Amino acid sequence: MTDRLTIKSPWPDYQWPDGKQSAALLSVDVDADSPFLWSLGNDAPQRIATHEIRRFGPRTGLYRLLDLFARYRFKGSFYVPGYVAEANPEILPAILEGGHEIGLHGYFHEIVSEASDAEFTGALEASFELFVKQTGQEPVGFRSPAWELTPHMLREIKRLGLAYDSSLSGFDHPYEVDGVTELPVQWMVDDAIVFKFEGGGRDKWPYQSGRGVIDDWLREWQALHRYGGLFTLTVHDWISGRAQRIALLEELFDAIEAEKRAWVATAQEIAAYHAGSANKGRFAVDAAVPQAIGPRRFGRSHG
Repeated sequence: MTDRLTIKSPWPDYQWPDGKQSAALLSVDVDADSPFLWSLGNDAPQRIATHEIRRFGPRTGLYRLLDLFARYRFKGSFYVPGYVAEANPEILPAILEGGHEIGLHGYFHEIVSEASDAEFTGALEASFELFVKQTGQEPVGFRSPAWELTPHMLREIKRLGLAYDSSLSGFDHPYEVDGVTELPVQWMVDDAIVFKFEGGGRDKWPYQSGRGVIDDWLREWQALHRYGGLFTLTVHDWISGRAQRIALLEELFDAIEAEKRAWVATAQEIAAYHAGSANKGRFAVDAAVPQAIGPRRFGRSHG
C-alpha cells in the first residue's frame, strides 16, 4: 500500500484553547418581520399573512429556541435588528436572562446594496443606543443583514468600538479583515436558504425536506471538526422555532454535545479568545475591492 500524499495549506492551523480541536458558534438571527418591512419601503400593502408568519418568531419561536439552548446548557449569540427590539421590548431581557450574547443586526435589516453609507451609520448608531437603553449593556458584535459588508461598514464597526463582525466567509475559522476580528459564517448551515417559505408568490425556491438538511448539517459539523474549524450555525426565530425544526436541531445538538473536544461558545467569547491568542495576526487580510475590469484587452499570442 502506497503512502497517501498530504497537501497542506500555506496558512497555519488554527489553535483552539485548552486542547480543543474545533469550535461551534450557535447563532440565532431574530429577524421577525423586519426584512419584509425593509423590502416594502414606503409602499406597505394592507395584508397581514407574511407579517403573521414572521411574527411567530418573537411570539413563540424565539422562546422555543431559548428553551432548546437551556436544555443542552449551550450559550449562543442572538443578532437582533433594532426595529424588532423596539417592537418587542421583552426580547432582549429574555435573551440575556438565558446567559446569551446579543449582537447588532441593522435596524430594519437593511440590505447593503440598497442602503447608503449614511443610512448604515445611522442604523448602526440607533440600534446601538437602543440596545444600551433596553439592557444597560453595550453590544460587542455585529452581523450584517444578508451577510454583506463594505469598507465603510468595517470602518464604522471599528469606530464604534465593536469587538468583532460575523458576516464574511474568507476562512472557516476566526480571522481579521482590516483589523476587525471576523467570525465567519457559511450559507450551507443557514436555515433560511432551505426553509424560508412564505407563500404568496414571494418564494424563490420550493419547500425543502428537513431530513436531507439535517444530514447535510451533521456532515458539515463532523468535517469541520476534523479540520479544526469554526462551525457557525445560523437559524432564525420564525423559521427554526417551528416544531419540526426544533426536533432537527436536537439531533445536531446531540452530535455537538457528544464531541468533548469541541468548544461551544458565544461569538463574544470566541472573539475575545482570538484577540488574545497566538492566532491574532496570522490570518489578517485587507478589504480591498478590485476595480471593475471593463472591456478585456489581451496581448497578441506569438507562438
